[in-house]
Amino acid sequence: MHLQALDLGIIVAYMIATVLVGYYVSHYASRDMTAYFLGGNKMPWYVLGLSNASGMFDISGTMLLVYWMFVYGLKSVWIPWLWPTFNQVFLMVYLSAWLRRSRVMTGAEWIKTRFGNGRGAQLSHLIVVLYAFISIIGFFSYGFKGIGKFAATFLPWHLSPNQYALILILITAVYVIKGGMISVVITEVVQFCVLSVASFAVGIIAMRRVAPEALHRVVPAGWDNVFFGWHLNVDWSALIPATSTRIAQDGYGLFGFFVMMLFFKGVLISAAGPAPNYDMQRVLSSKNPREASMMSAWVNVVLTFPRYFLTAGLTILAAAFFSDNIRAMGADMDFELVLPYALARFVPVGLLGFLISGLLAAFMANFAATVNAAPPYFVNDIYKRYIRPDAPPRTYVRLSYLSSFAVVVIGVLIGWNVTSVNAVVVWIVSGLWGGYTASNVLKWYWWRFNGFGYFWGMVVGIVSALALPPAVAKVPLVRELLAAYSINMDVSIVFPLVLVLSLAGCFAGTLLTKPEDEEVLKDFYRRVRPWGVWGPVYRKVLAEDPTFKRNTDFMRDMFNIAVGIVWQIALVVLPMYVVIWEIRRAAITLAIVLASSAILKFTWYDHLERREVKTDRDAASARSSVLIS
Repeated sequence: MHLQALDLGIIVAYMIATVLVGYYVSHYASRDMTAYFLGGNKMPWYVLGLSNASGMFDISGTMLLVYWMFVYGLKSVWIPWLWPTFNQVFLMVYLSAWLRRSRVMTGAEWIKTRFGNGRGAQLSHLIVVLYAFISIIGFFSYGFKGIGKFAATFLPWHLSPNQYALILILITAVYVIKGGMISVVITEVVQFCVLSVASFAVGIIAMRRVAPEALHRVVPAGWDNVFFGWHLNVDWSALIPATSTRIAQDGYGLFGFFVMMLFFKGVLISAAGPAPNYDMQRVLSSKNPREASMMSAWVNVVLTFPRYFLTAGLTILAAAFFSDNIRAMGADMDFELVLPYALARFVPVGLLGFLISGLLAAFMANFAATVNAAPPYFVNDIYKRYIRPDAPPRTYVRLSYLSSFAVVVIGVLIGWNVTSVNAVVVWIVSGLWGGYTASNVLKWYWWRFNGFGYFWGMVVGIVSALALPPAVAKVPLVRELLAAYSINMDVSIVFPLVLVLSLAGCFAGTLLTKPEDEEVLKDFYRRVRPWGVWGPVYRKVLAEDPTFKRNTDFMRDMFNIAVGIVWQIALVVLPMYVVIWEIRRAAITLAIVLASSAILKFTWYDHLERREVKTDRDAASARSSVLIS
């Protein structure tokens, strides 16, 4: 497809404007590392929330959402639990506050607050730095492949997808490397506004072009039902046979079992806290724990409605007007191209340029956030800690420029050789996160867990998560199960095995070595105030400070998580019902959103201020006790 001159002009003007804005504000970030990596902890929660939502509104993920909705209908709202999307609810309820109370710059630096400076802590620190770099490179490759496919469909210069991706990455890197967090956040807020306007425009076009009757003729029965049974029960065989083949390949046929495993996996991953990427960096950039919690809640609100309005609009346009073309392609159909095909055919001149600018903005935001999350782990956690702890602030900032550039180069080299967006997603959610889970759950909730346990749990988890999938796939019984029941191997078989092996590494490393230093544990417990199995540490803190109160919010937090997951699902489903003209279901869903919001107002929001006041009072009391003693 070739864009009209007006659309090209809008895209070029937008790209130039974004680079200029990002570069203009970049001088604010050059003072020191806190300004460069965390924006000086001065940005308000609603700005950070918009920035975080913009980073998550990436083009590769949007392509996947359109593909999932096209194939699985409204049941596709459950598939993003692969990430899992409800980790933002755990962050909102308590984990963002716990993480922000630690007052660190990176996830690796957090290790010191939990495990101290011993040998186990040093090993844990190094494994987190390594994991962070691998994770960030993985997300970089995921974005690289998605933007290349998208740009090659629209832009007129007959370059390959990889060449387009390289050009767009270099343009974005101009302001990301120079400007740090402040430049990234400011440009992401602008990009989110552009993308939101374009998303609502596409949804409205779809509502005007596709009547409910027309949609029902081109999708199978049950496609518009968000609820599910043990089996998927969405039969495409009479409409687009290749789609049935894709469902079998994805392993989502036994849908009830699949969602159960997603929930089990998602709860564990969410309870581990954010992975060391841009999401964690936004939490650490907030002003205080209360604003960190507010930021995570705001992400749920501002991300879901425009993103799923766009997803639903593009999907029903493609289903109504492009099904014949998809059917003709047969088994060669690349469902990841449904999004660009729908845009090319149905969005008018002018708005198309604006929308493509918005989707390019989504890529730039995700890329910028990912690249900006990487340098702290090298500069702060390697160079400053082990090589030159007394260097001038400007030296650290210049080294941040260099490390950002190195991440870009490595990410491009890996992304160039990736075959599909979905392949990277599977590698991230099954390989990387599978190895991350056990160690990072235990670190919050069990006092006896130590640095050696963390290190060996991560090592065993990551190695087994990367080695098990090809080995398991060769087992005859597994092949028979996959073929007979359309089971997703990575979620249903590999993840539980990785979890068990990783837990074995955690317990062996912990129980065969000494507990962490008592003073380190007491300081962490006073500062972060986690609930969980912390009885021995609590009794020692209480002996020093009889006024100290333990965290008794476990039941409240669990209740808020349950309500929050319902709230989040309703926020996702609401725009989808609106776009497909299911007005009665939309009204019921809106009532659920309002009711759950009201509950969270009293059980979560009203409690935030009291919780942090209590924490600050306990921390002040602990400091006084130390001074007196």
